[in-house]
Amino acid sequence: MKDTGRQTAKSDKSDKSNSKNKQSKITSRQIVAMAGVILLVLLYVVTLILAVTDNSASGKFFALSLGCTLVIPIILFLYSWMYGRITGNKAIGDPDQEDAPGE
Repeated sequence: MKDTGRQTAKSDKSDKSNSKNKQSKITSRQIVAMAGVILLVLLYVVTLILAVTDNSASGKFFALSLGCTLVIPIILFLYSWMYGRITGNKAIGDPDQEDAPGE
């Protein structure tokens, strides 16, 4: 029975180390996505502050925020797609995916 306890303890330790490795692995795609989210949130906050303080530049920042709401996600998608193509990994939106629906 002691052997079973030792095996269980070893498997518990290996499960914990595997979960640490899975949790601590951050890809460059995730970093770029978080940077994009932070950039968009900062744009919205600045636009809101300028609108509340009735600054003359608030209209320009509102137009900038609207434009960036469309442009930044497109740029992030293109980065993710190109990164996948360069590294050979599958990326979302790849036209030559083997597991495409309908095949």
